[in-house]
Amino acid sequence: MKQKKYSIQDSPFIVPTTDGKVIKEHFGITTDGNSEISIAHMKAPSGWGEPFQTPEFDEFTFIIKGKKQFIIEDEIIILKAGQSIKVEKHTRVQYSNPFAEVCEYIAICTPAFSIDLVNRED
Repeated sequence: MKQKKYSIQDSPFIVPTTDGKVIKEHFGITTDGNSEISIAHMKAPSGWGEPFQTPEFDEFTFIIKGKKQFIIEDEIIILKAGQSIKVEKHTRVQYSNPFAEVCEYIAICTPAFSIDLVNRED
């Protein structure tokens, strides 16, 4: 029997959060054990934000709906629906949604996201 050369993900891992953000990882360490890449569908509520961090992975973000604010090494960047960005590893960054509507986006990390690789500031 021929082995399939694809996999369909219809049961993503829902990452537990305490800040109202919804994270559904479709591919990555928690879903298929892949440490090379993670692909997650996210929804950040109005008022959501994270502390500054310096990840050890490249992160690509594509905004589906709403807006998301990035502070990248002291520069404020606001992306809106249809825009995307790549933040290179070892870059100090802060992510937030200070806007009125939910921000829906796709995040891709290479290598795969791992909390051990985030390096968040207090």
